[in-house]
Amino acid sequence: MSSIFDFEVAAIDGTTHRLERYRGRTLLIVNVASRCGYTPQYRGLEALYRKFRDRGLVVLGFPCNQFGRQEPGTDAEIRAFCNESYDVSFPLFSKVDVNGPSAHPLFEWLKHQKKGILGSSGIKWNFTKFLVDGDGVVVQRYGPADRPESIARDVEALLDRVPAGEGQS
Repeated sequence: MSSIFDFEVAAIDGTTHRLERYRGRTLLIVNVASRCGYTPQYRGLEALYRKFRDRGLVVLGFPCNQFGRQEPGTDAEIRAFCNESYDVSFPLFSKVDVNGPSAHPLFEWLKHQKKGILGSSGIKWNFTKFLVDGDGVVVQRYGPADRPESIARDVEALLDRVPAGEGQS
């Protein structure tokens, strides 16, 4: 795949979506889990989404059970947990692997686009975040300890940027 917009993903309700639908929007793509020490970040992710969604931000949550089996539930259980515990309104997707031979192609692509600390490509834990601009460029990768509140400034800076092809005469 040459662009993030070429990927298809399964939503948590079982429907399939092409990421093309998010062209022109700023994306924050996160591998999430319900039983992780970082799970309270759902609150911060939801706050970021609500604050900036009208300006073009979309948070995309991908449950992952690869780290300490911290997301053992079904898609229905995950959705219920997110709704009941954190009132999540941003899009959630079916559970994926982010590392290894069964890693979802989207995460393989994201890891190739933006390496982690010391140039590593593997995702180290749940709540790793990828910030993608409206043109589909991965501009930043954040580790699990990077709280959503701490990246709000980066999100806002992207939202304030003039997209490619606009503002030119």
